[in-house]
Amino acid sequence: MLSLKDVEDAAAIVMAAMPPTAQYAWPLLARRTGCEVWVKHENHTPTGAFKVRGGLVYMERLKRERPGLKGVISATRGNHGQSIALAAARAGIAATIVVPHGNSVEKNAAMRAFGAELVEAGHDFDAAKETAMHLADERGLAMVPSFHRDLVRGVATYALELFRAAPVLDTVYVPIGLGSGICATISVRNALGLSTKVVGVVSTEAAAYALSFAAGKVVATNSADTMADGMAVRGPDPEALEIILKGADRIVQVSDAEIGAAMRAYYEDTHQLAEGAGAAALAALLQERERMKGKRVGLVLSGGNIDRPVYLRVLGGAG
Repeated sequence: MLSLKDVEDAAAIVMAAMPPTAQYAWPLLARRTGCEVWVKHENHTPTGAFKVRGGLVYMERLKRERPGLKGVISATRGNHGQSIALAAARAGIAATIVVPHGNSVEKNAAMRAFGAELVEAGHDFDAAKETAMHLADERGLAMVPSFHRDLVRGVATYALELFRAAPVLDTVYVPIGLGSGICATISVRNALGLSTKVVGVVSTEAAAYALSFAAGKVVATNSADTMADGMAVRGPDPEALEIILKGADRIVQVSDAEIGAAMRAYYEDTHQLAEGAGAAALAALLQERERMKGKRVGLVLSGGNIDRPVYLRVLGGAG
C-alpha cells in the first residue's frame, strides 16, 4: 500500500508538528510477560494518541488541493476527532466532529479545546458516522473518513520510528479500530523488508475484524459494546481488511477484563496511563505469554485518553 518514500515524506509533515515518540524496553514488563518488550509510546503525542499523525498528513494534502474549502466534518469516538481538530486548526480549516451520545466527556472537551464544533448524535460510532455524512451534504463540508490512504500514511510514521529505533522484533501487537494502525505497521514492515510478524488485537465485544479475518471477507457485528472505545467498531473497512488478510499473522481477541488487567500492568510496571485500546496489545501478549516466551516483542500503546472516573474504576480492579 505504501512505499518507504511515501512514509518518509509523511514523516516530514508530522515532524513539523511533533517530535518522534519514544520506544522503551521496560524491565518489569519483561518480567511479567517472559519476553523482551518494546513499547511504542503513542500516548505521548500532542493529542495523547497515534491518530494525530494521520490527521496532519490528511489535512496537509486537503489544504493544498482545496484551498477554498469551507470546512471538514468527521465521526469519532475521540482520538480520530482530536487529530482532525488539531490538524484542521493548524491548516486554518473549520472542523465539525460528530460523536455518539455518552461519548468520553474528556475526549469531547479536548476536541472542543482544539477548536472543533462538537455534535452528539447516535448510540455508537457507526450511527454517528451516518449523521456526519448527512451533515456533510447539508452544510457543504468535506467528509473526512476514519480510514484513508493519507491517514494510514501518517500513522505509518510511528511504525517507521519503532522499526528503526528498536532491535529487530519477532512480533508487533497492534490494536485494531478501523485498521489504520495495523495497515500502517504491515506496510512499513513490508517496505523495510522485515520478517516481523504483525498481530492485530480486537475486543471480544467488538470482534468484527477477527470474524472477518477468519472468514476471509467482511463480517459485521450488531454491536460493539466495549470499554475500549477506540476499538468499538461494528463494520470493518473493506480496504483495510484486504491489507490485513495479506499481511497480518493472526488476530487476537481480548476481553474487557483482560484489557483492564493490562491497563493496571502498564501503570504498575511503567507508570504510564493507557486507555482501553492503548492497553489491548499488552492484553494480547499476556494472553499469549507462553507462545511468546523468550522472544523480542513490540507493543503499540496507541493512546492514553480515558476519563478519570473510568480509569479510577479500572485501577481499583474493575474492568
